[in-house]
Amino acid sequence: MRICELREKEVVNICDCKRIGYVADVEIDPCTGCVEALIVPECGKMCGLFGRDSEYVIPWKCVKQVGPDIILVEVCLEDVLAKCKL
Repeated sequence: MRICELREKEVVNICDCKRIGYVADVEIDPCTGCVEALIVPECGKMCGLFGRDSEYVIPWKCVKQVGPDIILVEVCLEDVLAKCKL
């Protein structure tokens, strides 16, 4: 699977069955070339209209299944929320 294909998939948390958003980027280990985490922008009141100030960094070990349309993850959103550096 290509990274561009991951970006077309919606991420859903199986803990509460809520939509988190779409993959915006991935973290890759430069030594091994393996995906370390998925980056999903947090959708605020304006859903990114004025830029984003935080994002979810979801470790690859929390990805439970990658389907044709969605990616199922099992995470506590408060634990994976990171503030973006401006």
